[in-house]
Amino acid sequence: MSVNKSTIDSTSCFFVVKKKDIESIIFYRTFGTLPSIDSDYDDLKKFLVHIRDEKKYSASTCNGYFSSLNTFYDYLVFEGRIDKNLVPSFRKRYMRTYKKFYESETRKLISIEDMTCLVDTPEYLVYRTIILFLAKTGLRRNELITLDREDLDLDGLTVYLKTTAKRSNRTVFFDFETKAFLEAYLQERSDNEKALFVGLQNGRRINRNVIYNVITRSALKNGLHVPDGHLDQKFTTHCCRHWFTTWLRREGMDISFIKKLRGDSMTEAVDIYNHIEFDELKAAYLKCIPQLGVKP
Repeated sequence: MSVNKSTIDSTSCFFVVKKKDIESIIFYRTFGTLPSIDSDYDDLKKFLVHIRDEKKYSASTCNGYFSSLNTFYDYLVFEGRIDKNLVPSFRKRYMRTYKKFYESETRKLISIEDMTCLVDTPEYLVYRTIILFLAKTGLRRNELITLDREDLDLDGLTVYLKTTAKRSNRTVFFDFETKAFLEAYLQERSDNEKALFVGLQNGRRINRNVIYNVITRSALKNGLHVPDGHLDQKFTTHCCRHWFTTWLRREGMDISFIKKLRGDSMTEAVDIYNHIEFDELKAAYLKCIPQLGVKP
């Protein structure tokens, strides 16, 4: 089996492999000619050693890189440039074994007081509203990005999400604290963009990088984020979802209600037959969601 380096253009790499995984692309530029199956495995080993031992990346990050490589190998098979995707068998043999040497890491959890500081940190109202909205709804980043103004019901304290494969429940609630921020933010806007959250520079739908930077920079200013630290030392976008889940549980909300609010899949029999009424869920949410005492 062989791959001609000249036939693998960088444009294809960028479309097939995640843009953030630049090292995955560099890997294939470096090892673009793969003369045999044995050398392919050797090259994958070298890359694993590079990111695992030299770069000191975590197990989850290493798996992320190899997931991208797996996609790229699938592309090469589809295009008929190689006969077989070697990444799945490589990951099965080497990646699972390596994970045994890692202690499980948990995401960083901050206090209610720290979340208050986090919301108050950004200069611009749109950014403060985004942090508060993520914390009070537990939305994933992409779920927030795809929201339109028409998805928002301010009077009903409800937002209706777009259909995604990850979410079983499309109806999410927010409290009066969040409503005040949303009203102030929307009154401040004078554009006709349908997106609920827009960027300051171009006035168009906000992107994932802006959200990530808003969260991490605000956390960094409050001493809540260590960029090069372990998972439990970093406060990133997903930590808002972790905060949402944990504090609802600590405030006494039933776990089945939390699953419903998070949009988790209902796979167990007890989940499937546990019908939760809309008003019951909303009342439980408003009772348990922590109040931060923030104002727009």
